[in-house]
Amino acid sequence: MVVVLTILTLGVYALIWNVKTKREMVSRGADIPTCWLLFLPIGNVFWLWKWSGGIEKVTGAKMTTGTAFLLSLFLPLVSMAIIQDALNKAIDQVLPHQLPEARIA
Repeated sequence: MVVVLTILTLGVYALIWNVKTKREMVSRGADIPTCWLLFLPIGNVFWLWKWSGGIEKVTGAKMTTGTAFLLSLFLPLVSMAIIQDALNKAIDQVLPHQLPEARIA
């Protein structure tokens, strides 16, 4: 869905997706700088590297910094779908352990 929305919005959704995933990763302990760096010529590459490091941290190294970085750099549309899937799997593994068990009456 991230690929379709990015195409339909002419890339605006990709920026929104990056900002949202950055916020979620920071809330889980990742160290990612401000998204304003995306608009600077060299700053965007630095930001992408730090963001990729956040992906490695949140996924428990199931997707490495280098893999996320290279995918995002050379295959941006495809990488969004792959990275979103990795993030979803990481969150699905963490959530059942953090949620209190439901009581059955």
